[in-house]
Amino acid sequence: MHIQVNGAPSYCYTGGKPFNPAQPTVVLIHGVLCDHSVWALQSRYLAHHGLNVLAVDLPGHMRSAGPAPAGVEQAADFIGALLDALRIERAALVGHSWGSLIALEAAARLGARISHLALVGTAYPMKVSPALLDTALRDPEQAIKMINVFSRATLAPPSGAGMWVYGAGLALGRRVLRSNPDVNLLHRGFTACDSYAGGEQAIAKVQCPVLFALGTHDQMTPPKAAQGLIAAARAAGRPVSVRQLGAGHNQMTEAPDATLSALCEFLFAK
Repeated sequence: MHIQVNGAPSYCYTGGKPFNPAQPTVVLIHGVLCDHSVWALQSRYLAHHGLNVLAVDLPGHMRSAGPAPAGVEQAADFIGALLDALRIERAALVGHSWGSLIALEAAARLGARISHLALVGTAYPMKVSPALLDTALRDPEQAIKMINVFSRATLAPPSGAGMWVYGAGLALGRRVLRSNPDVNLLHRGFTACDSYAGGEQAIAKVQCPVLFALGTHDQMTPPKAAQGLIAAARAAGRPVSVRQLGAGHNQMTEAPDATLSALCEFLFAK
C-alpha cells in the first residue's frame, strides 16, 4: 500500500493482508540498494500470524517517492513520520544492514513507541572500504558485482543450485539503482553507513528488548563487528538476544527459515 509521508507517496508491502489498527505492527527496513522484497520470505508469514507488516521501500527507492535519505538520521526520521502517518502508537522495528542502523536510530528517537528492535546483519561502526566507496561512485555495476560476491556465504555461491541468490541480488541491485536516475543510491547508502557515528549513543537510549541476528559467514558485517554494540546494549540494561545464523550477509534469503524463526521467537515472546 502507499501512504503519504512527508508529502510524498511511500510504499509498504503488507504481506498480502490489509492494515488492521487493532493488531501490533512490525516495520521491516531494507539495506543499501534493496527494497521491500528482501523480506518476502518473512513478511507474509508475519502478516498471516497476527501482525501488521510494513516492509518499506525507503524514500527515493523503487515504489517510494521523495528524496533518498542522505544519512541514517534522515532515514530514521522517515520511520517516525511513517508511524505518525498511520497513527501507530507502538511498533516493532526490524532492520537489515543499513536498515539496522536506521532501525537503531529510530528506536532511540522514538523511545517507548518501539516495542522490539531486531538488528539483522548489523555492525557498528559500519565502515565501508574506500575502494568500494570509490567503485560505487565511478562504476556502480562493478560495485554491485563486488558486494554480491562479498555478501554471499560459501554455502550459497554464484554456481549454487536452486534459488540463485547471487543472480537475484545482482538483478535487484540493478533495478533499485535504475529506479532513481537522479541519485546514485549505492554510493549514497554506503556513505550513510560509513559516516554514521551515533550508534553507541543510540543504543543507550533504546527502551525495548534487542535482537542481534548475525550471519556466521558474513564478510560485510562479520559477527565480531557487532560485539561492541551488543556490549553497549547489555550495559544499558536492555534485554539482549543474540542468534547466530548459518549464512552470509543476506540472511533473509540465504537462511530464510532460520531468520524467520529468530524473528518469531523474538517478536512473539511472552
